[in-house]
Amino acid sequence: MTPEIRKIVTYDEEVLIEGFRPVAKPWRLFAVAAVVKNPWAGRYVDDLKPEIQAYGPILGEMLTDRMIALAGGGDKIEAYGKAAVVGLNGEIEHASGLIHTLRFGNFFREAVGAKSYLAFTNTRGPANAPIMVPLMDKDDAGRRSHYLTIQFATPDAPRDDEIVVCLGAALSGRPHHRIGDRYQDLKDLGHDVDNPAAV
Repeated sequence: MTPEIRKIVTYDEEVLIEGFRPVAKPWRLFAVAAVVKNPWAGRYVDDLKPEIQAYGPILGEMLTDRMIALAGGGDKIEAYGKAAVVGLNGEIEHASGLIHTLRFGNFFREAVGAKSYLAFTNTRGPANAPIMVPLMDKDDAGRRSHYLTIQFATPDAPRDDEIVVCLGAALSGRPHHRIGDRYQDLKDLGHDVDNPAAV
């Protein structure tokens, strides 16, 4: 059982001026998406596990390999994330199923040497729906400079019976970061890092 992949889309952005100021070095964000036929489209399926377990490793490895090639090495990636958009003849559960499995995400985590979890979105939409890939620091979930979102779209995907599965990354945080990190907020509020809501 293998995914039927119609196309692979690469998004690559280099920002040279941000906030009306040149950046010290190009700020680069990129993503790779696979447009996959939804094996559950148009019907309710109780057990999604067989397809999740079969598709996850294939998609995870393929997209990760392309991401690492774009970056020039896993060590160069500082922020990362994932996303899926299911077409209108599918459930949000279908988008979630393909990206919320360690059989998918662990390829990317291991390739970049990450400690934090992969930020994510799972949404539903028609062709040309926005693909929003939230990113965060691969090692430090509280590092706000690396709270980023890559946004792009594919004019003909997802079709009603497809899912767009995507990985995203950045080689650095925002170039003129100046809002601080969550640790100072916690200190100012007198809250503990392990109990940020103080409950």
